Amino acid sequence: MNRYPVWKYVLIAFALMLGFLYTAPNYFADSPALQITSGRTTVKITKETAAAVEETLKKEGIAAGAVSLEGVEAGANVRVRFDTPDAQFKAKLALERGLNSDPANPDHIVTVNLLKNTPGWMQALGAVPMNLGLDLRGGVHFLMQVDTKVALEKRMLSIQSGIKAELRDKEVRYADLKRTRDAVILKFRDAATREAAQKVIAKELPDLAFSQALEGEEFVLTARLKPEALKLALDEGVKQNIATLSKRVNELGVSEPVIQQQGADRIVVQLPGQQDVARAKDIIGRTAIMEIRMVDETITPGTELATTIPLTSELFTVGKNVPVVLYKEVVLSGDYIASAASRPDQNQQPAVSITLNGDGGKKMRQLTSKSVGKKMAIVLQEKGKWEVLSVATIQSEFGSSFQITGMGSPENASELALLLRAGALFAPMDVIEERVVGPQLGAENIAKGLNSTLYGFIAIAIFMVAYYHMFGFFSVLALASNVLFLLALLSATGATLTLPGIAAIALALGMAIDANVLINERIREELRAGQSPHAAIAAGFDRAWATILDSNVTTFIVGLALLVFGSGPVRGFAIVHCLGILTSMFSAVFVSRGVVNLWYGRKKKLSKISIGTVWKPGVSVAKA
Repeated sequence: MNRYPVWKYVLIAFALMLGFLYTAPNYFADSPALQITSGRTTVKITKETAAAVEETLKKEGIAAGAVSLEGVEAGANVRVRFDTPDAQFKAKLALERGLNSDPANPDHIVTVNLLKNTPGWMQALGAVPMNLGLDLRGGVHFLMQVDTKVALEKRMLSIQSGIKAELRDKEVRYADLKRTRDAVILKFRDAATREAAQKVIAKELPDLAFSQALEGEEFVLTARLKPEALKLALDEGVKQNIATLSKRVNELGVSEPVIQQQGADRIVVQLPGQQDVARAKDIIGRTAIMEIRMVDETITPGTELATTIPLTSELFTVGKNVPVVLYKEVVLSGDYIASAASRPDQNQQPAVSITLNGDGGKKMRQLTSKSVGKKMAIVLQEKGKWEVLSVATIQSEFGSSFQITGMGSPENASELALLLRAGALFAPMDVIEERVVGPQLGAENIAKGLNSTLYGFIAIAIFMVAYYHMFGFFSVLALASNVLFLLALLSATGATLTLPGIAAIALALGMAIDANVLINERIREELRAGQSPHAAIAAGFDRAWATILDSNVTTFIVGLALLVFGSGPVRGFAIVHCLGILTSMFSAVFVSRGVVNLWYGRKKKLSKISIGTVWKPGVSVAKA
């Protein structure tokens, strides 16, 4: 009656083994470490850099652990382990002096970091410590606001270009076309042409709303984004910025970043383990905007002619082949780039090979097929400054793949490839809030969170054993396995644990033991009804299951609501809460019954069980 088949015990043993495997990495303390990265895009991190780091530390008499070169090409960095934080900070000062000839313009950036000590064989199996949030690990936090005015202007630029192309393809002539911040205004000679233009534009650009007016003898058509389309465009712009920031931060070697949207136009950037605010700002600020524009060849550029440049064009004076006048209209932006790599051209000179995605390749083919013999420029904005990367004459039509030549050196080519791989920001952003959480505060939060969970577990264990005797001990074993499974899931899924997450773990303990209380009390009820011990155990587990399922499902729904509608710490709490419910149902029912069956199921005749005091009608006190 109360026996499990062998395969169920094998399943429990396998689950416990996986639990131990994926929880174990969290017990390996992180080592204090330093990360050396490039301070300028022209400075590359190589094996020689690692050798210079070792030599500098040796000269200063600072004991260091392993010195390793991580990453490849422009994303490479050197990492050094230390035994103590004191050695870590002494080494930081020594390396900043030894590796940089000019402190005001450093060649190398030395940042404080932590490195995991998980054994290699565990990492090969995907067993790594769970990620810790800023409140537990320390680091820097930025709240950035997207410039929605610029985002809307870029969207209207794209719409303006689309309207021009559609009217040109359909041979609908207009007298004038201009763009304001939130609208495109067209003027026509007659009403019939205006109606035809509106039909063409509405068919191809359904997100636009139209209004008509009469100005003198000109028939005016104004196109604006519909409110829902405007909201969607701004939201997509913020999401594009998030994707770009993620790629950029990852390229520069920052581990476990958190980059997520907050509200309609704000982005939260968290860099755990980073303590250098200036360095973190530099990482965020280096995100580049790449654009391809056509050269306005109607004007001979020169600084003295700057006042004669039309409103549709602008003068560039920084970079290669400058001064040059370019149209403001962007024909292609960096978000169409699928990949960029530094490779030599056909003459074995440094160049950057660029591959565009499907839409980008189509746009490039349309542009180059109609612009053979004209000049095209690639411009890049970094840290708020525009620079002309190249100006070239279009020799023939090309599509998804092309090269930027004339880079001068392999270092310049690698630099440009890195920036292009990082993509383009949809709109610029401003830092409106920044804060630093020190590692010491994070350590205190971890200690307090662990103590609260540990003391709560001990208090529950004492109560259960005192009140339910041997069945209380079984419940404690199931509760311990629940904690094991929960920690393993958090580590295996890569979830970020924060202080609210630790609170959710503590709450999960109380909720998990509730299922065992229901089971134990149900067994007592069966014993009071006169059932034999074996029958009481079987009925207790079977009949308590429906109640356990109902209570956990309703609580799980609340957790999902917090996960869907919450943000930040609330989502962190909800993730741990939902996972805790799933593990508690498995451990409280499946594992707990397995232990009970293993202990009592081998006895064919069972006269009593140790489950504490059983109150029977008409009997003062009975021990079962």
